[in-house]
Amino acid sequence: MTVKLYANEVVLKAGDTNQVVENNTVEGKLIVTNQRLYFKTLDENTDRFNLEILFENILEVIYFSKGLFAPKGLNVVTRDGKSHSFPLKQRDEFGQLINKMY
Repeated sequence: MTVKLYANEVVLKAGDTNQVVENNTVEGKLIVTNQRLYFKTLDENTDRFNLEILFENILEVIYFSKGLFAPKGLNVVTRDGKSHSFPLKQRDEFGQLINKMY
């Protein structure tokens, strides 16, 4: 799995996560760079679920936790009204980093 970076783009943090899209769970990595937020799928058959969100398109980042032992993560709401949910073990670190960028 490789991500083509833009000029002067640096990966700040990456972590394993999944995303529920069209009632399917898609395994992948959430990658935060100094220019964008990127979800890259692990399986080449699900490349159509790759997602790129520029920081200027982020409206809000919402932390969630579904219970004591349930996964916690982030909901990223974009300016076009879409909400993208990412369960993450390092939710707080990712959330703080994203909040600094937009």
